[in-house]
Amino acid sequence: MEYHNIKPVYDKNSKILILGSFPSVKSREAQFFYGHPQNRFWKVISSITDTKLPGTIEDKRKMLINNNIAVWDVVASCDIEGSSDSSIKNVVVNDLSEILKETNIKTIFLNGGTAYNLFKKYNKDLNMNIIKLPSTSPANARYSIEMLINDWNIIKDKL
Repeated sequence: MEYHNIKPVYDKNSKILILGSFPSVKSREAQFFYGHPQNRFWKVISSITDTKLPGTIEDKRKMLINNNIAVWDVVASCDIEGSSDSSIKNVVVNDLSEILKETNIKTIFLNGGTAYNLFKKYNKDLNMNIIKLPSTSPANARYSIEMLINDWNIIKDKL
């Protein structure tokens, strides 16, 4: 069993929430979201918010907060082989109620199909605008960075 060891990033001004599935091995080691150097999340968010690509964890956190973006993951703990979303079993989900109570989030974006499917399975009672986006993971090799930025640009309308 692996446990989520990264606190959510948000503040009272957060307008959207981006949820991944579960942190990769590299992210768990780094103790922050999207820690694998090949993950395109930070490049995509930097592009759609017109901000400089952040280098440090603190820069990443500031970029999110300054753009009213909250980030967390659907899964709190699970059995997983390495970083493979397809191997996720025995899921315990994160409780989103605190984030949703303390913010003005109206839209939740899911980073990839696994995050979306797990979210829909375990959050049936949540009445919110839910949008699935293509995964920024390097495993989603058929999506170029340009394609990701194009699809993720929908976030701009909600900020």
